[in-house]
Amino acid sequence: MTTTLAFPTLFETFCTARLLRQQRASPHTIASDRDTFSLLLRFPQQRLGKAPAAVTRDDLDAPVVSAFLDDLEQQRGTSARRRNVRLAALHAFFQYVALRAPSHRGLIQRVLAIPSKRYDRTPIALVTDGEIEALVAVPDQHTWAGRRDRT
Repeated sequence: MTTTLAFPTLFETFCTARLLRQQRASPHTIASDRDTFSLLLRFPQQRLGKAPAAVTRDDLDAPVVSAFLDDLEQQRGTSARRRNVRLAALHAFFQYVALRAPSHRGLIQRVLAIPSKRYDRTPIALVTDGEIEALVAVPDQHTWAGRRDRT
């Protein structure tokens, strides 16, 4: 029955069926998600002394996931942007679990309710008026390509 799937089985099918076959995720996405779950499974080991192989879905409730994300920022120095990438991977997994193990929907909804963190975005540097004039002056006006480029 799909409601009795163990966490390792769910994670394996998420990686193989969902990421590889359905979404055709890039190797970078798969590696990032793998790293996220590697860190997440080590977190209860550090906090609770529970081996990663013994972690269940119930161990990964919203307070644990929130504490994990806070730990990434405070202890590991992860930026808010990278924290949000990790959270997106967790959200994708828990959305997948919601389809496969609906009996855990309360736990899943609480994890999915964890919001992304706001972060300061670097403003885009604009080209100055002098730089624009220099760019427009470069093309040779005596050739068709130069007139095209100037336009």
